[in-house]
Amino acid sequence: MSTYETMPFHLETERLILRPWAESDAADFSALLAERGKEPPTVERIRTSIAELLTATAETGIALLPIQRRAEGDFIGYCGLIIGRSTLEEPEIAYELFQRAHGRGYATEAARAVLDAAVATGRERLWATVGAWNTPSLRVLEKLAFERDRVSTEDTGEVVWLKRSLT
Repeated sequence: MSTYETMPFHLETERLILRPWAESDAADFSALLAERGKEPPTVERIRTSIAELLTATAETGIALLPIQRRAEGDFIGYCGLIIGRSTLEEPEIAYELFQRAHGRGYATEAARAVLDAAVATGRERLWATVGAWNTPSLRVLEKLAFERDRVSTEDTGEVVWLKRSLT
């Protein structure tokens, strides 16, 4: 069992609300994944993925959370902590937004809220892994004081590993 506090699963910023997944998020989540340019999972598969995310959250005490704009109430992406290529003790921060939401500071705002939530769990370090081609995501992480650690090569290309001390 983890020696860390459970991450808050409801976060609010000036413009955003990050909250637990609901089955009603499935169509929006599928549409977001479709923007990657590959065949997206079906809404039924996404519903299963949401159930798996909620189970993982209950087991690990960390969460990947949907992002809603406060004023509009619409789903624009997700942000949170995952094990990913790292560990539960030093999880990764992850985020993805609809292209229509890019360039407005939402990723930085959501990631800052998740960073604060990670600090509250008592963890000492976070990781992030980003495709080397993804300059906007690298800028978000640099704004949040993540530092480049190394580059690895995977089937999808070069991946930049970044770390951030929380102490």
